[in-house]
Amino acid sequence: MPAEPVDALPHLVSPAGVEDRTAKEDPGKRPRTSLAFAVLAVVQATLIFTISLISVPLPDIGREFGLGPADLVLVNAAYGLPFSGLLLFGGRLADRYDGRRMFMTGLVVFALASAAAAFVPGFGALVAVRFTQGIGAAMAAPAALAVLRALHPAPAAFGRAMATWGGVSVLGAALGIVASGAITTWVSWRWMFAVPVVVAVLALAVARGLLPSGPAGASRPRPGLDPAGAVLATLGISVGSYGLIVSGDHPWTSATVLVPFAAGVVLLSAFLAVERRVRQPLLPPGFVRRPSRVLGLTGILLASAGTGVVTFLVSLYLQQQHHWSTMATAGAFLPFTVVLIATGRAAGALVGRFGAVRVTTAGLFVGAAGLALLAGIDHDTTFALGLLPGLVLLPAGTSLIFSGTAVLSTADIPPHQAGLAGGAMNTAMELGPTVGLAALMSVAGTRTDTVTGYAWAFSAAAAVYLAAALAALVLNRRTSPAAPPGP
Repeated sequence: MPAEPVDALPHLVSPAGVEDRTAKEDPGKRPRTSLAFAVLAVVQATLIFTISLISVPLPDIGREFGLGPADLVLVNAAYGLPFSGLLLFGGRLADRYDGRRMFMTGLVVFALASAAAAFVPGFGALVAVRFTQGIGAAMAAPAALAVLRALHPAPAAFGRAMATWGGVSVLGAALGIVASGAITTWVSWRWMFAVPVVVAVLALAVARGLLPSGPAGASRPRPGLDPAGAVLATLGISVGSYGLIVSGDHPWTSATVLVPFAAGVVLLSAFLAVERRVRQPLLPPGFVRRPSRVLGLTGILLASAGTGVVTFLVSLYLQQQHHWSTMATAGAFLPFTVVLIATGRAAGALVGRFGAVRVTTAGLFVGAAGLALLAGIDHDTTFALGLLPGLVLLPAGTSLIFSGTAVLSTADIPPHQAGLAGGAMNTAMELGPTVGLAALMSVAGTRTDTVTGYAWAFSAAAAVYLAAALAALVLNRRTSPAAPPGP
């Protein structure tokens, strides 16, 4: 049996393998559809923005509340733990009940928690509201993709939308760094939570009248909730992620790291065992068997990991080694953000012309080059000559990766599994920085000199990107059809 052609994707052909001529969208509805897409994209960017907005002002928060390094790690992770842990279950809720309803419910929770974050009196309250923010985000993010699938029932149109959607999240992460630095410098770190509140309120104001209530068609399957799978997946991802997070401050052999990490592995193993036995699993085994989807989710994880590691280490380097201010550090990422936007505008067209696998592969090679340049960092490295070239190449590669992998991850997804696809994509995106920082900070810790450790971490990241690019290249040659991917 011939291998499945990875580049036979919905933006080029329909699931049946023929051009999509039957499911055309009404031209009269295009302005409304474009506005709905813009609302969903801004919300998705804001959900990711809220992850990174806390990273730059962490020192200010620590000084105000008298927090130590371990406390700051928990503040930083409190949003991401429920966000990553609950995404698969959030996707199932969107598929079962209604994408628009779950999107709005998640936004209400997210907005209320964001507003409360601006007024917290201390450490415990801040962790609690950040955790609640993550719960709302885990409901809204996969539901947004379910609504997007309903907006674009034609496979070709959905593929084009996903090529653009891929760059939205990483743009949100970059904007979070810049905006939080500016707001913290000019006003207070508390005011940075006004951004997600405003976005959520505006989105809620237009959602009911603008967004479709569910996938096109009179009927659709209503998957079961799989409560056992939901509990095991949520606990496994959250507990395991916590073990990875605290590994930055504790040895891998310590109980603080080993116990949660091992518990996470056991819980996820139990989750996989349960999924093989239940009639309607939370994560159907067939969902991840498609080679293109494996490449897509892996690429998302690597791209988010690379971006997270670079923003974290470069921020530390500029503030600790060169004594840059919070505002100056945020400004250092402006070129990063500009390149993301510029490349993202072109990436969708490149996917349509060359195919998602080729664009993803090119992005991995470009990202590897950027990380390799950053690996030359030392105590005397200047920003313009030493850091800027890498901070230009990496976001260019990242935009290409996200645009390609967004299409790969959602290839041939039926409408009733759009929430599942959104949950899987966002889980990979959330786990990327956690896994990447844990692994690469361990590499950095093998060097006694801090800056040398950063260089080793960047070198290791470049090697992983290069290995993934070569694997994608081999996969593309083995599975691509003989004919070119299309006009």
